[in-house]
Amino acid sequence: MTAENLSVPAAELTIVGHFDQPAGYGTRRPHGSPSWLLLWTQAGEGRVEQAGAAFTVREGDLAVLGPDSPQRYRVAPGAERWRFWWVHFQPRPSWTGWLAPYAVATGCHLVEGVPAGVRERVDRAFGRALQDARWIPGDATPTGPPTGPPAATAPPPAVVRSGPARELVLGAVEEVLVLATASAGAVPAPGSEDGDERVRRALDLIAAEPGARHSVASLARAVALSPSRFAHVFAARTGQTPMGAVRKARVRHAASLLEVTDLDVGQVAAASGFVSPFHFSRAFRREYGLPPRDYRARLRRP
Repeated sequence: MTAENLSVPAAELTIVGHFDQPAGYGTRRPHGSPSWLLLWTQAGEGRVEQAGAAFTVREGDLAVLGPDSPQRYRVAPGAERWRFWWVHFQPRPSWTGWLAPYAVATGCHLVEGVPAGVRERVDRAFGRALQDARWIPGDATPTGPPTGPPAATAPPPAVVRSGPARELVLGAVEEVLVLATASAGAVPAPGSEDGDERVRRALDLIAAEPGARHSVASLARAVALSPSRFAHVFAARTGQTPMGAVRKARVRHAASLLEVTDLDVGQVAAASGFVSPFHFSRAFRREYGLPPRDYRARLRRP
């Protein structure tokens, strides 16, 4: 029988855990969770349901579930077990842009088929997150769980207790999201298969250096297409214009700089490719709903 777990973690908590569950295991939250939930499958199969979407996750799949929506996840019917890492967390604002191409429903994301060569590094990041979750500033770093073959007994979940430990855990989660979303490749849009590799190459160029002087013409040259053909294929593949993608990448890059540096707004604007602080502030407010200074102040509020 599938077990029902109606408990939900407090929104402000960050919790890391590893499960290796046999058939019959399941968790159901009729009212959802106030926190985000990440599920990384190492072996076996799981079945995930949220926001009207239902899908099976297998080895190398990453599911990221938003808050406040009924959710259920369990060992997939017919599967013997499901071995997976999980993290309850509140995301950094810049992460939503990485996940957007993988949305299968509102607040529900599936990154399928992370390449085998990347999975070991993802596993190490989760092992490090569990280790860092238990770290108390001033103490020696605790011995973390093995990141190779699974142990006979899974380590207990860890609730993050300190601010520095939380930042370390979120750093590991960020590494996982970057590795998974950058290496798996988004799902092709219908009718755009002929441009997939070139569009992906253009997206990689934008992501690698969002502050560069990108234009439709420069990106088209980089992938050996005419500007008109490139703009058409890019829009069909991504649902946005090339310069719209550049603008979003620049704003996300700026958000990261505001989060982790003390650069003033003008310096952040220049480093992110905006021609002036005014244009930067307008674009930032359109994306995040508040000016850059207020965004930084909110992040640093005690």
